[in-house]
Amino acid sequence: MPLIRLTDILLPPWLRRSGMETRRLLLLALPICGAQLTQAGMGVADVMMTGRLSATDLAAVSVGASLWMPMMLFMLGTLMGLTPIVSERLGAGDHHRIRARVHQALWISLIMGTLVGLILRQLSAPIFQWMDVPPEVAALSSDYLAGVALGMPGIALFLALRAFSDGMSHTRPALWIGLLGLGINIPANYLLIHGGSGVAALLGPLTPAGLADLPALGALGCGIATALSFWTMGLAMLIYTRRSPIYTPVALWSRLTPPRPALIGELLFVGLPIGVAIFVEVTLFTVIALLVASLGEITVAAHQVALNITSFIFVLPLALGMALTVRVSHTLGAGRKRQARFVAWNGVVISLLTALINGVFLLLLGETVIGFYTHDVQVRALALSLIFLAVLFQLSDALQLNMAGALRGYKDTRVLMLITLLSYWAVGLAAGHGLATRGLGEISPLGVHGYWIGLIMGLTVAALLLGLRLRAVSRADHPLSTEPVDNSVESMSETAPAAGPITGHDNLNKK
Repeated sequence: MPLIRLTDILLPPWLRRSGMETRRLLLLALPICGAQLTQAGMGVADVMMTGRLSATDLAAVSVGASLWMPMMLFMLGTLMGLTPIVSERLGAGDHHRIRARVHQALWISLIMGTLVGLILRQLSAPIFQWMDVPPEVAALSSDYLAGVALGMPGIALFLALRAFSDGMSHTRPALWIGLLGLGINIPANYLLIHGGSGVAALLGPLTPAGLADLPALGALGCGIATALSFWTMGLAMLIYTRRSPIYTPVALWSRLTPPRPALIGELLFVGLPIGVAIFVEVTLFTVIALLVASLGEITVAAHQVALNITSFIFVLPLALGMALTVRVSHTLGAGRKRQARFVAWNGVVISLLTALINGVFLLLLGETVIGFYTHDVQVRALALSLIFLAVLFQLSDALQLNMAGALRGYKDTRVLMLITLLSYWAVGLAAGHGLATRGLGEISPLGVHGYWIGLIMGLTVAALLLGLRLRAVSRADHPLSTEPVDNSVESMSETAPAAGPITGHDNLNKK
């Protein structure tokens, strides 16, 4: 008897169903996971290369990154609103109505990228003065941000087209193009940060004559290298979406759709709350890092080590949440409401299992991994105590993040934003700061452990509230819809069937 038939007999139907859906989810999530790692790799390259130049340059890049990274993530979240819109249209077989919606995202990305670039160039100096950043660090950081600002429209273009491609259940381009951006970033960083002398020290007599006199730009060079990689990624994504046959039925680049208020409103209705929620989460960790800074350098170092380790292994649950948005919205678009509910909760269970595996990894190998970061006995001991809290942190964070991903698939993003604000700030930060500085009853102040316990409390509350919301939304008779009424002549002409309909399952099979 063939193995597949034996499996069908031995496994209950719900388990076979779960296995098939989990496979589809992982096929979407793994490339997203790789793409996230490439973006993290750019940050690592910036820190390592400027750190070798001088401590001042390293501080300047670190401070500058704390400004542009939240802004970029806000753009990412806002443009992520395109993903469930595209995926739902794809599931419904209305791929001919996708093009105009993608073009609205491109208009929004152009405006957002330009505005963020101007903010980084014009407002960085006043912000650094308000933050009491040392003048030498502030000057170099302003130079670094001036370089990064040039690349903001390029990365906004990439993010918009990536959201479109993800919605088409085609997540691999973000991985390959992310690797391309990393491949540009590393040599450009070295060349522009260290100049001709650095290249000569590396290559010796093989140094090209034209590079020998290139000045060392330090932090400014790091910013320009980042901008070059951003534009490379944006243009590469544009070329790929234009030439790859997977997008042919959408006819994305046949003609440009002018701005349409109704379609822009649809995208902002879904995407803007996502952007705000992500921005709130990022700023929460930034504020906690600033508060921890008052507890001493040992505590700061241990906090950063523990947070870096947990952030690295959390990439897969994060990718699962993004993939879950695609799967839920695609299934809803196909009119399979009960199946969408199964897809959502199956994804939540898979994320929990992933977090449990990560927790076992932390418990078994946490001390060894910490040893790669530092040899300081005090830092290692404190970081290890935080790792035990990080196990609970992983479980709550995985649950709330994937429930949020499922709710994005239902386009229920405004309540998601409110839950995030309440849980992170009113519970997580407030409780954490109280435990850290005042303790509780007869319990003395807990220091950095108090902030981590507060984070766990906030994430747990978020998971509970999002779980209740997902239960209500997934059982509703009429799932939320943001489909705008657009009676323009061009819109009506787009409803004509296009050749070669494509489905999300076709995309998965082509991978």
